[in-house]
Amino acid sequence: MADTPTRRAAAALTAAQDGARTLGSAVGVLAVVHAVNAVLAYSLTSFGIVPRSIQGLAGIVAAPFLHGSWGHLLVNSVSLVLLGAFTMVRRRSDFWTVGAIGAFVSGLGTWLIGASGSVHVGASGVIFAYLGFLMARGWVERSAGAILLSVLVTWLFGGMVWGVLPTVGAGISWEAHLFGFLGGILAARALGSDSAS
Repeated sequence: MADTPTRRAAAALTAAQDGARTLGSAVGVLAVVHAVNAVLAYSLTSFGIVPRSIQGLAGIVAAPFLHGSWGHLLVNSVSLVLLGAFTMVRRRSDFWTVGAIGAFVSGLGTWLIGASGSVHVGASGVIFAYLGFLMARGWVERSAGAILLSVLVTWLFGGMVWGVLPTVGAGISWEAHLFGFLGGILAARALGSDSAS
């Protein structure tokens, strides 16, 4: 069948709806986990990343789903939706792939260099992975669309990069931000090579 403007519009609408459902589901899961944690007096927070402890390794998987307060969850949910939507511009699977790579790299890096005895929770490592991925995509892929998207994301969200510095503020896991951002760049290289092959 011929690829008409009507078919392209219908395909774009379907992709947008699928993307919205994906983002809604992700935020919904975070909200449900947080509600359970709140009912349990935030006892699940102990399952976050505890640097260089054996039990803290479980936090690499658990930490992105846990938040310290409703405000923490709200801020991360808004960032997740905005950057997640941009991450799905090429294909929806990038959202999950970048998120998984970002969560692992962010979690492992935080576990390795985080302050002893600290507990790190929150989806910000994954969010910074989306940021790193989007900012690096144009440089890795060198296509007009990817470059334009990287420039747009850098213009809109570039100020977030300061969050990778140790001076970002007390109680904020700059380690998760830094390694999440690096994980996003790693994902851009891996997925850029994949799209070129």
